[in-house]
Amino acid sequence: ARGPSTFIPLGEIPQEGGESSLHQLLGAFVSAGRVDHVAMVMGLHPQYLSSFWKTQYLLLRMDGPLPYHKRHYIAIMAAARHRCSYLVGLHMGEFLQVGGNPAWLQGLHCAPQKLRNLNEINKLLAHRPWLITKEHIEALLKPGEDSWSLAELVQALVLLTHYHSLASFVFGCGIKPEEDQDVENSCWAPSPHSDSSPASDDTMGGSGGTDAMQELEVLMERMKLLQENQLEEEGVTQEEMATRFELEKTESLLVPSSDILDPSLQSNIRCFLEDPEFGYKDFTRRGEQAPPTFRAQ
Repeated sequence: ARGPSTFIPLGEIPQEGGESSLHQLLGAFVSAGRVDHVAMVMGLHPQYLSSFWKTQYLLLRMDGPLPYHKRHYIAIMAAARHRCSYLVGLHMGEFLQVGGNPAWLQGLHCAPQKLRNLNEINKLLAHRPWLITKEHIEALLKPGEDSWSLAELVQALVLLTHYHSLASFVFGCGIKPEEDQDVENSCWAPSPHSDSSPASDDTMGGSGGTDAMQELEVLMERMKLLQENQLEEEGVTQEEMATRFELEKTESLLVPSSDILDPSLQSNIRCFLEDPEFGYKDFTRRGEQAPPTFRAQ
């Protein structure tokens, strides 16, 4: 499919010659650089796009404690946690445009220690934010050669959470890479069936899509049978049911386990990840004590 989104027909995407308010907004994007695919898709909701663009502009372009190139590097770190290669590729280009050191793009190990120190809180914010404690904040603010000021850390944390959320928007709207981005910088999640290249037209509109639907129907049928069996077997516990569901998911080609996905991670993402196995786990399960949470005003 042509256009910036895999899911939205090109004819429904607002163009630069559209209604005046949107036209002015897109004009502002052009003056700032270019209209990327996120802005084009978000243009379906001009008021939302306006608020988003102002926020983005404040975070990345306006005065603040962090230099511009470090802001883009933090965006790369955040997007990499969610394997969003569209945003990683986009901000690698932005990082170089504002004078960032190309050597840093070889991986997190080449970045200054001060930025690398954000890795722990980045992965917790991305996957298990309830585990963050005041000690994580204190460790970053502790006086020393690589310490963060409070103002720097606040801006860094806002950038991290902003791009964790934006990665979900990119995946949810099927945002495709701009024409000047190479294939490796696509926004497609790694495929369990092939290498890390984007899905081809055949898999979207041909037999691949049909196969996926058939697999989904089979998986749903299995889940339904499990629920029916639970009603018949009164002695089945919640833990046993959870184990059965996980087994069905693992056996399904549609929901591969993380160790299957990991080898197919694009190289432009893998190099920015430390502890790539760290991921989401349920915050609390029925019958278990809720974990302690860090509450801040």
